[in-house]
Amino acid sequence: MNKLTPKAAFRKLAGIYDKMVTRYDEVAGPINMRCDGCTDNCCLSFFQHHTYVEWAYMWEGLNKLPADRLEEIRARAQEYVDQAQAALSRGERPHVMCPLNIDENQGVCGLYQHRLMICRMHGVPNLLTKPTGQEIRFPGCYRCQELTAGMDNPPVVDRTPLYMDLVKLEMQFVGKNLRMLPKVDHTIAEMIVLGPPKLR
Repeated sequence: MNKLTPKAAFRKLAGIYDKMVTRYDEVAGPINMRCDGCTDNCCLSFFQHHTYVEWAYMWEGLNKLPADRLEEIRARAQEYVDQAQAALSRGERPHVMCPLNIDENQGVCGLYQHRLMICRMHGVPNLLTKPTGQEIRFPGCYRCQELTAGMDNPPVVDRTPLYMDLVKLEMQFVGKNLRMLPKVDHTIAEMIVLGPPKLR
């Protein structure tokens, strides 16, 4: 499998993200799922991300920001990491605002075009079929569960083909070193504090 240049990989990733948004909208529409007016904020959710290509793509977006804005985000990311580690050491799940959020009341992402997969897919009902054939279902966020409570068969996003596309792209982006590199298991804040991913 030929290794892709970052530019080519990012173009393919943007295409996968477009598919994700389409699938999300196809499910969110029929159940009238909207985020405005929500009493929660998914930017407070503790998400870990798992691909080098998304990590690198996020940094492509960060590097386009003004220097002072990037430094502000770096500082907020370090605060996030410190607070999250303190919560985990107490046996608690972290509940800290994502450092990319620029309006805590509205949940506005400061890097919207480069936001990662989980940020795009969170909220609606979805399923994932593992290579073993085991099917894992997620009911969606609390608001989504309220909206679908009376439905016999609410629409669902099948994440499986989207994940498969992402895994294939990860292999093309990282190349032969993928098996030798550490597994990605980071929050967005950790990816910011660590800097762009090292692929060698």
